[in-house]
This record gives sequence, structure tokens and C-alpha cells, in this order.
Amino acid sequence: MNENKQQNSPTRCGSSVVTCCNALTLYAGIGGNRALWPDNINVTAVEIETEIARAYKDRFPNDTIVVGDAHEYLLEMYDKFDFIWSSPPCPTHGQYRYNVGVRAKGYKALYPDMRLYEEIIFLQYHCQGKYVVENTISYYKPLVKPQKVARHYLWANFDIPDIKLPAAGIRSKNKISEWEEELGISLRDYKIPNKRQVLRNCVDSRLGSHVIAQAL
Repeated sequence: MNENKQQNSPTRCGSSVVTCCNALTLYAGIGGNRALWPDNINVTAVEIETEIARAYKDRFPNDTIVVGDAHEYLLEMYDKFDFIWSSPPCPTHGQYRYNVGVRAKGYKALYPDMRLYEEIIFLQYHCQGKYVVENTISYYKPLVKPQKVARHYLWANFDIPDIKLPAAGIRSKNKISEWEEELGISLRDYKIPNKRQVLRNCVDSRLGSHVIAQAL
């Protein structure tokens, strides 16, 4: 793994005297969930694709960016952070691929990616700080009961009230430019193969802000 900034010493979130805390965001993409987090948080982001990581770093130059496997990084570093956000890949869990892809268009059926539940169970039993695992609403009954917040499933060790957010428009936005305008992001200068998918994968920054506010 390649890390371009030394990790700060831990400071516990939730304390009355805390001025900052160390947060980890996994499968970071270009930082949708992180965009509205408070300035006094030291953020480490893990992203496996080098060019996507470069786009993230350009957006958030003060963050530590690690180019590597988020699943493995969590296993090795979970106890170094006060707050952990993980968004494991969602396509094999989601209703959209199952209903529109597999059932309507004949896409190949795939095993659900069980890294999702590996991380949920691991954090439930080992994480001493605050954590949230985010994913799409699945086509099957969840194996571990989540909280349902703004069309997302969230597994966390703190309560997260529901929040109303506008529909993402996954079915109506077909052009990269439409997603860039919606998110206020340009990927023109980056050699990312599937820019539309990267933009679609961005968690709404308002959800990210709402969740971390409950954790702090």
C-alpha cells in the first residue's frame, strides 16, 4: 500500500474536549460521502484505483490517501481510527442490477460480494470507535439488520435518524456531463475508464454530513 502522509495520533471523537479526530473512509472513490465533513477531522481515504485516488487527492489535498485494498487495510488498521466509514461495492447486492439487469435484460447472475458482511461482523465485534458500513438497499433480506436511511442501508454502532434526500436519478442521467454538473465535479483531466460509474458511485455528501454529525 502507498500512503502519502503520516498518520496523526488518535484523539477520541465524542469527547467534550476533543478538537479533532481521526476518520477513515474506505472504498473512497472521489469522496462523495466525505465532501461535507467538518474541517477539524483528520481523514485517511483508501482507494484501490490509482487514477481515482489522484482525483480524490486533488479534491481533498489535506487528506491522507492510501492506494490499496480497503478490505485488507481495515483488517490491519481498524484500531487506529475514531470513526470508520466503509462503502463496499454494491452492484451484487442492489435491486437495480437484480431487477433491471438479471431479470429484465438477462445479465449473468452473480454471488453477492460477502465482503460487505465480513466488514459488518468484524466491526461489530472489534471496533472500539464509531463505525458505519453503507450499502444500497438489497434485493434480498439483509443477513444482519441495518438502519434504513435515505434509500441506503447503514450498519452502525450509533443511531442515525432518517433524512429525506432527492432521488439520485440513476435511470435518468445518462451523460457524464449531467453527473458532473449534479455533483460539481469534473473528471476531464483524469484517465478513468468508466467515469460515469465513478460519478454514480458517489454517496450523497449530505448523507455523509448527516451520518458523521450523529457520530460526533
